[in-house]
Amino acid sequence: MRTFSRVCVYCGSNRGNDVFVAAAREMGRTLAERGVGLVYGGGRVGLMGEVADAALKAGGEVIGVIPEKLMDLELGHTGCTELRVVSDMHARKTMMADLSDAFVAMPGGFGTLEELFEVTTWTQLNDHLKPVGVLNVDGFYDPLLTMISHAADQGFIRPVHRDLITSSTSASELLDALATAHIPLLAEWIDHTLQTQALPQA
Repeated sequence: MRTFSRVCVYCGSNRGNDVFVAAAREMGRTLAERGVGLVYGGGRVGLMGEVADAALKAGGEVIGVIPEKLMDLELGHTGCTELRVVSDMHARKTMMADLSDAFVAMPGGFGTLEELFEVTTWTQLNDHLKPVGVLNVDGFYDPLLTMISHAADQGFIRPVHRDLITSSTSASELLDALATAHIPLLAEWIDHTLQTQALPQA
């Protein structure tokens, strides 16, 4: 079973509805109560602000990572334990990943979805061996999980990776599941025949 020093939480800069706000607060509080630091996008607005505030209120460590562009718009959460300002989104995502032992995506928009899939791809390719999960609040991620199953059924996601993204409706249960999640090693599944296939004739 893994132990986590810090968990990265991706979530929206919008609040969504009250159910999502409550879930963000639960996630922040749960991490703090477990002595696990929160790494997140450094914003003071939306679900980002809610998860950070809840963790801080419960006495937890909160590290925010925000690009200069967003900091200049006065969107940075200056109450974080530590707020790191980086050059751009690429630097932000790399630093967040380096600081974290696991990743959780809460409800969010384009940025959250992009971060979720990028870090999942990194796990799939063993760029790191860190588990990834979604907090499936009020069925928010049901369509996405269905799409992943569909892609697997159509042969675009290998069976061994069908469950690479762990899902739960509870912050506590999700963290427990991530602690025992199986991450397939590259050598176990990569199809080496792809390396020898000839290119098609023009």
